[in-house]
Order: sequence, then C-alpha cells, then structure tokens
Amino acid sequence: MKKQVISGLLSLSLMAGLPYAVLAEAPSGQAWTNVNAYETNESNGSLFNTENYDFVRYSQFMNELQAIVKQSNRVKVEVTGQSAAGRDLYTVTISNPSDGGKFGYYQGLRKQMFKSSEKAEDFIAKHPDFKVPVLVNASIHGTEFVGSDAALKLIKRFALDNDEQTQTILDNTILIFNLANPDGRVNATRFNSSGIDLNRDFITQSQPETRQTVGLITEWNPMVMLDLHGYVKNYAGPGRPGLIEPCTPPHNPNYEYDLFSKWMTAQAEAMEGEIVSQQAQYKGPWYENMTGTYIPQRDDSAGWDDYPPIFTPMYAMYHGTYGYTLEAPTNDWDGVQWHYDATMGALKHTAENKAEMIKDQIEMFRRGIQFDHPYHEDGHFPTSYILPVDGEDPTVTEKAVAHLLTNDIAVEQAQKAFTVDGTTYPAGTYVVPMDQAKAGLANTLLWEGEDISNDTPAMYDISSWSLPQLWGFAAVATQSDVTVQTQKVNAVASTGELIGKGPYKIPNSSVKAVRLANDLLAKGVEVKRDAAGDFYVAAQSGHTLKELVKASGLSLQTTAVPSDATAMTKQKVAILKDGGYNKGQAHAGTHLALKRLGFDVTEVTPVQVATNGLQGYDAFLYNGSERLIAWTNSAANQEFGLQSQAQFDSFKANVTDFVNEGGHYVAIGTGSATAAKQLGLTDITVNAGSSNSNGIVSVNYSASPLTLGYKSTDIGFVYRPAWFTNTAGTDVVATYANTPDFFLSGHWRNNTAAAGKAVIVQEQDQNVTLIGLEAGFRDHTEYLYRLLSNAVYAK
Repeated sequence: MKKQVISGLLSLSLMAGLPYAVLAEAPSGQAWTNVNAYETNESNGSLFNTENYDFVRYSQFMNELQAIVKQSNRVKVEVTGQSAAGRDLYTVTISNPSDGGKFGYYQGLRKQMFKSSEKAEDFIAKHPDFKVPVLVNASIHGTEFVGSDAALKLIKRFALDNDEQTQTILDNTILIFNLANPDGRVNATRFNSSGIDLNRDFITQSQPETRQTVGLITEWNPMVMLDLHGYVKNYAGPGRPGLIEPCTPPHNPNYEYDLFSKWMTAQAEAMEGEIVSQQAQYKGPWYENMTGTYIPQRDDSAGWDDYPPIFTPMYAMYHGTYGYTLEAPTNDWDGVQWHYDATMGALKHTAENKAEMIKDQIEMFRRGIQFDHPYHEDGHFPTSYILPVDGEDPTVTEKAVAHLLTNDIAVEQAQKAFTVDGTTYPAGTYVVPMDQAKAGLANTLLWEGEDISNDTPAMYDISSWSLPQLWGFAAVATQSDVTVQTQKVNAVASTGELIGKGPYKIPNSSVKAVRLANDLLAKGVEVKRDAAGDFYVAAQSGHTLKELVKASGLSLQTTAVPSDATAMTKQKVAILKDGGYNKGQAHAGTHLALKRLGFDVTEVTPVQVATNGLQGYDAFLYNGSERLIAWTNSAANQEFGLQSQAQFDSFKANVTDFVNEGGHYVAIGTGSATAAKQLGLTDITVNAGSSNSNGIVSVNYSASPLTLGYKSTDIGFVYRPAWFTNTAGTDVVATYANTPDFFLSGHWRNNTAAAGKAVIVQEQDQNVTLIGLEAGFRDHTEYLYRLLSNAVYAK
C-alpha cells in the first residue's frame, strides 16, 4: 500500500493552501467549529436522514488532524490511497510513543500466526505486554456522518488525554482509524463517486476505497474491527436504540464460527453497557430511559445475517478479526456520542481480555494450517483448488490469482504436467492448497455456493457470489492430493503477444478481449467482427496494435478472416443515470461494466432524456427502478426521477423516436423491464420475485447475436428476479432452465413459477431488448458483461 506519512508535522505538500484550524473543546452536546468557508461544494446533509446537524466536513479533517498532531507524539497520520474521485484517504494510527518504531515488529508477530501457532502462543506467554491492533472504520456510507465525527473525537482523546483508562487502553492496543468514504461525505451520498456501495464491495474489491481498507486489514490483521454506521432507532423497541452485532443466522459456513461466538456477544454487551452507563450525556428523546440496544444474535433469530462477506466486518472476520457493525440511532451529536461510547466499551473489553481472545484468533489460523476443521463436515473444504489457464486468453484466471494474492491467499504454480482425478493439467496450472491459515477466505472466494432458500425466511442482502462462475474462470475442487512440484506465486504479470504475421483473431472470450477491440476502434484501427462474435484485426505498422495487445494480456493467433466478418463502427452508448434513488445507484455496476468493456458511455438523467432526447447515441441502456421515470416520488427521491406528467410524456416520445430511428433500447433487470412496458415498448408480462431474492441460476441460451460467447446451458445472476410471459411478438433469446433445480445458489423462495420461462427477449419489430438478468450487478458479474457488449453491437 503506497502511503504518504504525516507524523509530528504535516508534510508540506498537504499543508499547502490549508488554513490552520484549532481543535477546540465544544460545549456538551455540540462539537468542533467547522472552518469551511473556502470549500463551497460540500453538501450540508441528506434528505434521507431524519435528523441533520453541523457535522465536520471532509475538507476540514486535515485541519483537525493537523491541530492534533502538533500537540501529540502518539499520532501518525497517513494518506493511504485516493478515492474514486481522487480525494485522499486518511488513516490515523495511535499508540504510545515508544511503539512508533515497532509497528513493523508488531505486524510481523501477527503474521507469525499464519506460519506457526506454537511459536505465536510461546511469544504471547513470554511477552504479556504484547499489543493488539484495533481498527475503527468510520462512515463507509457517506451519509452516516456520525461515524467519522466519533472517530475524530476518539482520536483527540487517545492523542491528548492522560487519564488512567486512556493509558490502560494504549498499553494494550494499537488504534487504527480509517476515514472510509470521502466522496460520499462530500456529496452526501451513501455510495462513492462511482456509485458503488463500498460496504457491498469486499468480495469484488472493484473500488479504490475498498482496496485501501483491504490493505489495512491484511497489513495489520486486527484483532477487533468496529465499522461505524447509522441509523437504527427502534429494532428492539423503546429504550433500546441502535444496533451492535454479532448477527443472526444464517452464518457463512466457511467461518470457524465457534471461535467468534465465544467472544462477540460478550464484547457487544460491553459496548452496550458503556453506552447505558453514559446516559446522562445524551439529550434527545430516543435516548430517554435507555436500557440497552439491539444485539441481533442475542435478540433475534433471523433478519440481520452475516452470510455474505461483502460487508467490511464480515470480510475482516476471515482474517481472524472479531468484526462488528455498529448502527447509531440518530444523525446528530447524540449519535456521535453513542458511537464514541460503544467504541470505548469495545476497547475496555479488548484491553481486559486480549490474552484469551488472541488465543482463539491463533486457533482459527491453526485450523487452516493443519487442515483441521472440527465443526465442519468432512469434505466441506477441498484439499486444493486447481485453476487451469487458457493459453489464448488467460486474463480472467490471472485476475483471480492476483485477487487471491491480494487477500493473503497462498497460490502455487505447477512446474510440470500432473494428473488429478483422471484429468491431466499442463505445467503453469495454478493450485490453491487449502492447508493454509486463511482457508476459510480461500473457500468462500472459490466455492460455488449453496441454495439457502429454505434455511431462513429472508436475507439482508446477496447470498451468492461465486467468483469462478460470475467472473468466468475454472476452479476445480479436489479431495485428492496434488502431487507435483510447484512454485510459490508472488505476483501475476501477464503480457499479451502477436503470434505470426496476421491478420489476428481476438476471441469474444472475456472483458479484456472486448476492451481490446473497442480500444483499437478508438485508435482508428479497423476491426472486423464475424457472426460468431469474434474480432479480427490486420497487421499494423507502428506500435499501436502491439502495445494494446501487450497490455491486454491476450495472445492473438494469426487467422484467416471469415467471409462474414464486417467492419465495425465505434458505438456511442447512453445509460440512464440513477442519481441515488432510495440511497443507491442501481445503474452504477452496469455503467462501470460498459466502461471496462471499452465503450464510449455517457450517463443521462431522466430529465435530460425528456429534455434533450437521445440523438447521436447508438444504444440506450436502462438498469434501475421503474420509479426513475415516475414524477410522484418521495421528497428524498424526487430529484432522481421526472418532475411532471409532461416530462414523462416527453421522455416517452423521445425514447420512441430513438427506437424508430434505429437506436437500440436495452432494459436490464425487473425495474427497467417494467419501465419499458410503461413506455409502450413491449406488451409482454413482467413477473418479479421478491426484492431480497437473488442468486445464480441455470440459463438456456438460444443461438442469437445477443448470446454470442455463451454456452447453450450456462449461468446467469438475478436480483429481484424477473421472468417474462405472454411473449408473442418477441424472440425468446434465453430462458431459465426448465428443471426444478435451475436455481443454483442463493436465496429465492417460491421460484418454481420461473422455471423454463423467458429471461431475455427481443422485440421482433423494433430494436428493444429486455434482459431479466442483472448482467452488470455491482461491478461483480464480469462473466455476464458480454451480454451487454453483444446487446450494444446487435441491431
């Protein structure tokens, strides 16, 4: 992780142009004064919050931290990355001054746990004054302002105070504070500037903010991690505002959950107890007669699960961390105080119990190293995963290997051919041995998942995420021993090449392949495409072709150009912008997918389409709620949709004109298919599953320009699943497999009505395509992105 260190005095590069601000004590119930006059583009709050207050602006954080650093020798401030919009990501580390030069030593000792549990336990026995890292992740959702303000208050205390409790905590811990989402704080959005909910990105890790936090977790392997959120008022009824994990079932089966359960409820109750003990500090009505808070695992049986490791604490648990989401009740200074008190409760508990808690953290790693999982059925963990490599297009497998390495998973590469379970694999095949410390994380990244529809009435979020299926690479699980000489993989650096004198074939095999074709078009190079969807390019003088192929990672073979191949033209694509309906940007994943495919893509708002039309675009994609074209939305949502019946009529007329003039309208997902019907673009019936149903499905793809590159029986991904009936007048391009088990993994109750039904259709008399699958979901479903490129190219 590349860092800019700011310790003692701030670096001149960051000080330039920043006014000095003194961090002053505020009256009880208030906070620091914001000196923010020079920054005029930061939002003052969100209409989605029922309370708003004068929170500390992002632009003021460096001033606040500067004031603290000038008064304390306990603090190190680092810029550990940049957000999607290029804003600095601040990480603050606090410890006793004598620890400052020993961070590498402490981190090294923790990494020893991955190699020898015996040596780690011996060290702890001999050094009872050892320190454990605690990570506080603040305001990963930008509109949950109280988290970062609480972190700032905690930073001030542990940097400057000298009371006995403060010193006891510093004697036992190293505190790491991460200010997680500056884009969201500046813009008053839950998501970052790319539209991605960062607290749903920890399997995909598509965003720089997520990768920065992953870097902190793998660097420190914190013993405790607190993720400061908001807002939960009364899940548990009057007198018990807020929420503190651990979670209800279902629990992800790849955890060593018995070790977490041993401590997490007790630590949550320690946080709860600290909050209640400070009741006199609270002013608002939600905190009157406060007797506790809502702890899901203690107080409920379902509804707040930790099954998908897309959330920050759930991901951190795979690194041996006791991870908690904390949901403050209110967006005000009481909410700041609630987070402050909860964190203090956790820190006191950690200081008192670190010796026993770390033994169980070591035990988790020991189980992985020794392939000893006493609470899992035999066969749950394979002995290894085998990752074969496609010689022409290794890009997806190599991306997966790089992802595994980033996440502390050991990967090896076979030096010779070998045979396992009757299949022979060539030299160069990757092997992931499962006798390693973080075996649980390796398995959750590589397994196919399971159907948990009957295990719980509902899920909080997604329940299936298989990287092999949704990224599109092979991961063969085996219970047999892999006996071949291997070499440890430290990095993956693939380089593409041109083989022969051309012309060259670019197979329609991956995102990188489509991106290469579009990049060549953008550079003015002629590219042809055949009826099978593959691309062709002639040998070129100059360096453009060679450099782009080298960067792509593909090996292009010399091939005759088929007679049906025709020259392509650069496609100009518009996508309907979901500005933040119900605090999310549904279109964001598809927008990023189109950009990764190399398309020239422009976001257009519903009002812009109504006002300006779609002239100049070849394709218009809609992926979001049908409410984006409504004009009767709630006050918080009003700005994201249309503003009047007249605007709807104009939107409808402009889209109709676009289609009549040869433009291609592509609807993705249930909401956009419903909108297509409202716009008069289709007469089919759109059926929908429940809003929390999602998962991987078996799909039968017909031969069509829309399905090029997919097998006749393949996979798809659904979220609020759609299926289409009364499809007369359309070509049915894809259906759910007509079998009782077409739903492969995830949570979708009562799904039998969708079996065998249409999920992709194309109108016969106009360029309108409805895709019921979520082909660009959260920048994760990369294997399905070529459904989008096929749709853009198809006419």
